[in-house]
Amino acid sequence: MRNINAKAWLSLVVLAVVMGLLLFVPAWTIHYWQAWVYLLIFTGASLLTTLYLIKKDPALLERRMRGGPTAEKRITQKLIMLCTSIGFIALLVVPALDHRFGWSAMPLSVVIGGDVLVTIGFYFIFRVYKENTFTSATIEVAEDQKVISTGPYAIVRHPMYASALLYLLGTPLALGSFWGLLPFVAMMPFLIWRLYDEESFLAGNLSGYREYQKKVRYRLLPHIW
Repeated sequence: MRNINAKAWLSLVVLAVVMGLLLFVPAWTIHYWQAWVYLLIFTGASLLTTLYLIKKDPALLERRMRGGPTAEKRITQKLIMLCTSIGFIALLVVPALDHRFGWSAMPLSVVIGGDVLVTIGFYFIFRVYKENTFTSATIEVAEDQKVISTGPYAIVRHPMYASALLYLLGTPLALGSFWGLLPFVAMMPFLIWRLYDEESFLAGNLSGYREYQKKVRYRLLPHIW
């Protein structure tokens, strides 16, 4: 278990460094306060979440450590995760280039609103982790997995995706870039594709999931979809 904890901390440090490079190298300056605030929120939220999982749910921490295109077992999901990974990189690089070349000017109130969306998104992701220990980073069914229908899962079937969309939408706004919304829009079809594919997989492999689909009608947005 110590190896998992050490790996988790190392991964967090590496992620923070890589994200910093993706922001400050294209911007060609460290005088990019929006990026510093965003990194502080992202890294701080990730650190607190990691601490919680180490203490309360190490099994979930281990599941979350197995993620990305190479961790997926099916070709469809490998492709989806590859495209979303590229989209997330663009979500950082495009605003950084925007900052460097001055493509758009965003009001301070919108930047702050973006930071708020990122913070709320991470908070709801934490709520999902707290409610569902089976929240794997890959689409799979654990041996003892059961359907979770409480907490945020009583409102929408995919609260993790809904929460992630909040911080993904907030990211370009927090970084002060209207052009950064383009990668977000480009990512949406792949996220929805993953959602549909996951539902199909769970319906066929997780006992009780079809009944859960009938009970909770909405996928992402309450009373809308």
